[in-house]
Amino acid sequence: MNYPNGKRSASVFKNNNLYSHQFGNRGMSLEKDINDTNAYYLETNKAVIHKKPTPIQIVKVNYPKRSAAVITEAYFKQASTTDYNGIYREKYIDFEAKETKNKTLFPLANIHQHQIDHMEAVVAQGGVSFILIRFAVLDETYLLPAEKLFTHWNAQLNGGKKSIAYETIKQQGYFIPFQYKARVDYLTIIDKLYF
Repeated sequence: MNYPNGKRSASVFKNNNLYSHQFGNRGMSLEKDINDTNAYYLETNKAVIHKKPTPIQIVKVNYPKRSAAVITEAYFKQASTTDYNGIYREKYIDFEAKETKNKTLFPLANIHQHQIDHMEAVVAQGGVSFILIRFAVLDETYLLPAEKLFTHWNAQLNGGKKSIAYETIKQQGYFIPFQYKARVDYLTIIDKLYF
């Protein structure tokens, strides 16, 4: 069955069972869900937030055919900062998105010092910065404000834990329920925290 816009229905048959695309593929990709959410925000004039491209330096290109160039060697020009940035209600928004298969903790090794430095600079200038963390196995996504992340990062640098416990993220972060259009509706939480 197709919707009037030509897209296929969310429900399909899988292994002779009705399988809901809405819930069945939820854990597939945090990045895709955020990109879909950002597209919805843009379409509805709610916010302008995009994924930042990672700057690369192309070194070698293979031309097997004139119409099919293949990049065979490239390097990152510089360390990237965070994944997403944009503007919402006249506030600069800047955040990182991470997915983990771990059920009990989020490893801080997934974050880098230059990203923390960037997030600290954003906060110091009055911008909104945070990290979205998806526990893929649990199919749960949380928004953790940058200020809370900084506390755990600094504790790690001073001999503390090199991870944030799932229970701590549940307490200090904000659960984002999966939705149909705004799949990872993080702006609802930003509204509560900043407006």
